[in-house]
Amino acid sequence: MSEAVSARPRVRQWPGVIEAYRDFLPITDATPIVTLLEGDTPLIECPRLAATIAPNLRLLVKFEGANPTASFKDRGMTVALSKAVEEGAQMTICASTGNTAASAAAYSARAGIRSAVVVPKGNIALGKLAQALAHGAGVVAVEGSFDDALRLVREIAEQYPVALVNSINPFRIEGQKTAAFEICDRLGGPPDYHALPVGNAGNITSYWKGYQEYREKGVIEQPPKMLGFQAAGAAPIVRGEPVEHPETVATAIRIGNPASWKQAEAARDESGGLIESVTDEQIIEAYKLLGATEGVFAEPASAASVAGVKQLAQRGYFGDEQATVTCVLTGHGLKDPERAIAVAPEHTTVPAELDAVVAALEL
Repeated sequence: MSEAVSARPRVRQWPGVIEAYRDFLPITDATPIVTLLEGDTPLIECPRLAATIAPNLRLLVKFEGANPTASFKDRGMTVALSKAVEEGAQMTICASTGNTAASAAAYSARAGIRSAVVVPKGNIALGKLAQALAHGAGVVAVEGSFDDALRLVREIAEQYPVALVNSINPFRIEGQKTAAFEICDRLGGPPDYHALPVGNAGNITSYWKGYQEYREKGVIEQPPKMLGFQAAGAAPIVRGEPVEHPETVATAIRIGNPASWKQAEAARDESGGLIESVTDEQIIEAYKLLGATEGVFAEPASAASVAGVKQLAQRGYFGDEQATVTCVLTGHGLKDPERAIAVAPEHTTVPAELDAVVAALEL
């Protein structure tokens, strides 16, 4: 090894969210840490996107698609699996529209235990299903909704020796709150507004918990206003009643009866924020804008946060104030490649000749 190479300073590897924020988590010396080094995801400034939405806003996106299984679920799963193994679990189970399945399967494999996933038939993106299968999960599709799947796995967990790792597992919320810590640590304080998609509502619950804990410890003075956005066809919190047959292109938030409904309302009310709905058309528009203006490829459900901020800006919600807004992008766009192809312009096929390619590119 040359002197030049050996003299390079060593950069300490990110240790994963448990070791990074151990003092804020229910972890003891007896807890075996199951990690894929999740967390430390990019907080990306988006000036070009902001210019199309509200030039007075400083807009950033927390790109959770950079986690090991490409969604925010990994933050909660590292804690849930670590505690499950500590308690002697030999198998996990979850209901999922995709991201939870992928994460639970990966972390169960990492822990060396079995995993089972129950999904609503036909309502899971292929990228997510492929992940769960690749990690060795036993996948069962049911002829019903996510809410039916969740009801079934809850009953199974009550009757059989399996660890339920949906967001009703409190350890999931504990892990997911670390994203709020990261945002404050990177910004040197909290944003003024925090926008995110709302499906099963565990994420808005966990972010609010994280901001509250940082305030209690004196790390920040004031938490942000929480802005949650449901898809119009799956907006039970907005409507004030469960949606029996939720429908939206944003499969990750196609949930009609959120498990953390009350906690989401508490986050909204205690922060002085709101929970509203956005249409599928608004979600797809924001989805395409993210990719075209900032080079960020997020799954459709992620774009609900951006669509919601744009909707609020158009009606003057932010006024003329200079404010910082953080939008959570919950998962990577490769989770749902079919949707990306479906909304993209058709590509051109030409002969393998220079003049034909130049003409097609309009050079």
